[in-house]
Amino acid sequence: MEFVKPGTYIDFMKYRAPVVSFLALLATLSLVSLFYPGPNYGIDFAGGTEIQLQFSGDASPSEVRTALTEAGYSRPDVISVEDSDHEYIIRVREVSSLPEDQIEKIRESVSSILGEDVVREMKVSPGGDKITLRVSGEVHEQQLQEALEAGGARVRSVSSLAGSRDPRYEAQLVGVADELLTSLQKAFADRAPEVPLRVEWVGPKAGQQLRDAAIQSFLYAIAFIMLYVAFRFDMRFAPGGVIAMFHDALITLGVYVLLQKEVNLTTVAALLTIMGYSINDTIVVYDRIRENMVRVRDKSLRELINISTSQMLSRTIITSVTTLLSVSAFFFLGTGVIQDIAFALGIGILIGTLSSVFIAAPITELMDRRLFSRATGS
Repeated sequence: MEFVKPGTYIDFMKYRAPVVSFLALLATLSLVSLFYPGPNYGIDFAGGTEIQLQFSGDASPSEVRTALTEAGYSRPDVISVEDSDHEYIIRVREVSSLPEDQIEKIRESVSSILGEDVVREMKVSPGGDKITLRVSGEVHEQQLQEALEAGGARVRSVSSLAGSRDPRYEAQLVGVADELLTSLQKAFADRAPEVPLRVEWVGPKAGQQLRDAAIQSFLYAIAFIMLYVAFRFDMRFAPGGVIAMFHDALITLGVYVLLQKEVNLTTVAALLTIMGYSINDTIVVYDRIRENMVRVRDKSLRELINISTSQMLSRTIITSVTTLLSVSAFFFLGTGVIQDIAFALGIGILIGTLSSVFIAAPITELMDRRLFSRATGS
């Protein structure tokens, strides 16, 4: 199928200045948005607690959000679960972590009441919602609970653990999920849920590690793709492809930040997918430019770029429109995570199609003029 007649010649390089200026402005705004207002990190990166609840009566997301805000939770997210009555996923920034000074206070209290020679080991779970103790002899559970509460711990239950030589006990503490559920039960009375369906949390330290890993994945992707392009073509092509790829991911992330959409591991997966799509589209154009450099030796690189891009225009339109149609179906018919991925991919496809022509190709022509002294047209 041909949308563009064979032999059509379009002087794309003639319009590179205004298009590059527009794309550069978008990239600059995206870069600034990373500092202000800054990304709206999900609990994957910022840490927090995710709870899934089902209300027994009618409760709208706005009512639930208002109740949580009045209870002291900062910017709670309330997401309706599709195909389920009054079921919501609630995300809050708070985690069940215990500060180090409180952990030390609890340890001193337990050692003081039970005896230093009795307590052999005390471990606090990373989320701060569970304390495990190994002791040298049998300890009454009620006595252990009183010792923990004397140190400031809010104990929900204490139970013994079997399967070890020394007696071990596990204390379940009152966490964010319990406090949140209590707040909702006060606000909604008989409509409130009785128990959470699911509780997950990510500590701040784990969130920081995930953010660092995400940044490393981008850097590794950029480095290896640049090496691949340099070996497959030559160094005049590699910078343009990598800059166009980075430009596409940056603008997509900037749109996410400006719209204050949640940035999480799903967003990272979408951005890496966009980078792969972008470099693939760029390499297709590069391949035709390289072929024409061998076939047509009396043309400047600028003219070769125009010829090659014009020849590939029909393929570019078909590929981009087909992919956009597929992504649009996911965006309009999907929910939650699927919609977020589709939204990012849609932006990436649009920006990536422009960058292959107006970012990668002009940079290649610039590298050719500066490093390879190839004559170019005006």
